[in-house]
Amino acid sequence: MKRGLIAATAVAGMLMSVAACGSSDGSGIGADGFKGQKLTVWVMSGSNPSQWTAQVSKEFEQKTGATVDFKVQQWDGIQQKLTTALSEDSPPDVVEIGNTQTAAYAKAGALLDLGDLKKQIGADWSDSFNKAAMADGKQYALPWYAGNRVVMYNKKIWAKAGIKDLPTTRTELFKAFDTIKKKTDAEPLYLPGQNWYFFDGLTIGTGADLVKKSGGKWVSNLADPKVAKAMDIYKTYQSFSDAPKNKDEATPQQAEVFAKGKTGAIIAMGYEAATAVKANPDIKQDIGFFTLPGETAGKPEGVFLGGSNFAVAGGSTEQDLAKEFLKVALSKKNDAQMVKEVGWSPKSADLASAAKGNPAAEAAAPAAAKSGGTTPLIPEWAAVENVPNPIKNYMTAVLNGQTADDAAKAVEPEINKRLAQQ
Repeated sequence: MKRGLIAATAVAGMLMSVAACGSSDGSGIGADGFKGQKLTVWVMSGSNPSQWTAQVSKEFEQKTGATVDFKVQQWDGIQQKLTTALSEDSPPDVVEIGNTQTAAYAKAGALLDLGDLKKQIGADWSDSFNKAAMADGKQYALPWYAGNRVVMYNKKIWAKAGIKDLPTTRTELFKAFDTIKKKTDAEPLYLPGQNWYFFDGLTIGTGADLVKKSGGKWVSNLADPKVAKAMDIYKTYQSFSDAPKNKDEATPQQAEVFAKGKTGAIIAMGYEAATAVKANPDIKQDIGFFTLPGETAGKPEGVFLGGSNFAVAGGSTEQDLAKEFLKVALSKKNDAQMVKEVGWSPKSADLASAAKGNPAAEAAAPAAAKSGGTTPLIPEWAAVENVPNPIKNYMTAVLNGQTADDAAKAVEPEINKRLAQQ
């Protein structure tokens, strides 16, 4: 899911005093205590599936006597729109925020501390999901949904290559790609050189930190040998692909490439299967999924958990009602509905059974639980991913033969410049 990235300085300038404007006395008003009131919830286009929305709306009204007004927003331009809305006297009460963007809004004072609520309803949530809803040790949002990449493969091509067992280690996966290359006319893997979020997952797997503190400021850590190790793994993956080294997975859409039936596999989000089927309905029966295997069996590859959090506006006058909404929306029943209906990764062990019957979700679940992570959870990071993302240039340079150290040195000045924009 593509998202533009905010410049945190703009957020801070507009929102520093917002948190003090709200009203929440923690009175714990019971059922029907909010009868006749209406809660405004901003969600992004495509985020709230129909059955989940209907289920939550009904339960919320039954519990509180109030109604919820879901206002669907478009991704294009949302950061500026949300920044403006949160700075106004009557902001939306609950907002969906990209999980890697939460820290910037929290630092700006735009969000309500939800620590007590998290203890009530999310004690068993996976740390890999929840840490993206925190900033400076405080709970400024609650995780709504997240997903991670899996191997989406063409069953027909793998069968033609004589591959009977799915890989359980990275070495076995590379061996499978090599077999496809030798025994079929298919491209083993379609992987362009700038699939940045897949690479971020690899850095999570090697234990790398993309930033570090120096002189009290965040600076690039791209020259870390652990980052180089992750890039070396990526380079091996990319060696099985004919995809351009200077493009990302959206140019062209990799699922549409896969749909042509000439590609053994792509590293994909589960929802990309629908894109492939839309481009070529006949491909549906050939699509399979499995967990990205890591260095050893039983330990999946590191993966980037991309998704969204729910937050309560610091300036909302309906903060108690907003908390009641979150209790409903993020209940185990409704979280399970998100997993079943969309295929998002389960955020607690109790939700694992909800993934059954959804092949993409089943494949994603092990890595999400054991090896999921995000980009650096600091407000300063937002500017780093602005177009053109310098880390993508680093990736292309290494794939074209430059050493990881030299490629890192070439882009680190730009990364540090962006990190200093706070």
